[in-house]
Amino acid sequence: MPETIALHTQLKPGAEQDYADAHAGIPAELVAALKEAGVRNWRIWRSGLDLFHVLDVDDYQAMRHAIADHPANVPWQARMAEMLAVEDDYSGDDSGIPLVWALP
Repeated sequence: MPETIALHTQLKPGAEQDYADAHAGIPAELVAALKEAGVRNWRIWRSGLDLFHVLDVDDYQAMRHAIADHPANVPWQARMAEMLAVEDDYSGDDSGIPLVWALP
């Protein structure tokens, strides 16, 4: 069964426009790699420096392991590391932000 995962990341001050520009043209190879790894949808909202991601994915942990060293993801993550307050190094087994409540 697909998972819905929420994530929170933060931009470095002044990186807002660079981040928006980068996401205006996601490389096709990265999109294909994410889809091959089970990502069905990925949405990102920004409030100031805070980024809120919502992913629909078959298996979040498997996806993270599948794309960690993928040739399309490595340069993308290097680019994102320049803009993010904390670089994603793919070393953990995170499971996103815990769900507190959902409308029944």
